[in-house]
Amino acid sequence: MSSGVGLPGAAHLMLADGVVHLDPETAVFEAMLEGWARQQRARFLDWDGTIKPRLALIRRFADFTNEYPWQWQPAEVDAFMNSLRDRRPTFAASTGRSYQNALRMFCCYVTDARYGWPVKCFESFGQAPVQILHEWNTIGHSSEYEGDSERRPLTYDEVQALFDAADGRVEDIRARRRKGALAAMRDAVLLKTVYAYGLRRQEAVRLDLHDLRRNPKAPSYGRFGAIFIRYGKSSKGGPPKRRTVFTVPEFDWVVELLDHYIEEIRPLASPGKHPALWITERLSRISMRRLDEAFETARTMAGLPEELNLHCLRHSYVTHLIEFDYPERFVQDQVGHEYASTTAIYSGVSDEYRNRLVQRSLKSRYSDLWGTSS
Repeated sequence: MSSGVGLPGAAHLMLADGVVHLDPETAVFEAMLEGWARQQRARFLDWDGTIKPRLALIRRFADFTNEYPWQWQPAEVDAFMNSLRDRRPTFAASTGRSYQNALRMFCCYVTDARYGWPVKCFESFGQAPVQILHEWNTIGHSSEYEGDSERRPLTYDEVQALFDAADGRVEDIRARRRKGALAAMRDAVLLKTVYAYGLRRQEAVRLDLHDLRRNPKAPSYGRFGAIFIRYGKSSKGGPPKRRTVFTVPEFDWVVELLDHYIEEIRPLASPGKHPALWITERLSRISMRRLDEAFETARTMAGLPEELNLHCLRHSYVTHLIEFDYPERFVQDQVGHEYASTTAIYSGVSDEYRNRLVQRSLKSRYSDLWGTSS
């Protein structure tokens, strides 16, 4: 099969005919990487989140092997993965699989005859690239969840301790008459909003004032009846997914908090016409890193385990909605999961809730007996 004419990333488009390179091996390798990047961009994949990390991994693997792609062999994959695990004992299987998938996709690209790299490499170096990742040297996907088992939903007491610590930080800064009280107040409300709506980091920091929505079925919540998410997690090659998250009665305490923040706290930063809901002291949108830091600070002050991270608040939201007896489909739509199985992975209901389910089932099945015993 001949190489594809005009195919993004094809070898004849990346390397000009008749040009003599002082270092042909490096020139071909760099052309491969640029060609693969173009091929991925043609599929509308995200540069920062997908393409750039993949290219960095290929360079890292090439540095480890000290060889070029047309010289790679399967044994080098084994050595690379073993070195990663030796350096980091907690190296997750899911991370290892993502590395292997990226290497496999790169090998698929450079071994595909339509892109012309096998012929180019054989003509130039007497060797052609081969696929070095197969079923027998890659991680099998035997479990739906492979994350850190210690990361879990927070209990109600832990959520309260976290929020108390965030509020306490405001009072501590004020008592010391130090700068930062305004940012601390913002962070406290932001953390509570993340929990009250089960938000991801990007969804939270990208909120604008006009994303606050009224819910005609809950007029008492005013403009805080729902929030419109415009930057939900996207599928590969697709735009950010959108959804509306309703304010539920169990979390309606967030209505008063948001109203106070918008009317009393946010104006103190003199935001002008800036649309962002969460404004920094420099009149910019708060970053995801700053949001992580706000959680970590509150977590430390509350004395909570270090393995808990901001995303655990989202797990907590899912779990607590289920414990409040909301239907699984409602919970799935609230958090923007495509599959119900993903929502199930997020939940970690308490023993108390499961005991209530058992008692409810017993009452339903043995109503007569249950009534006489009580």
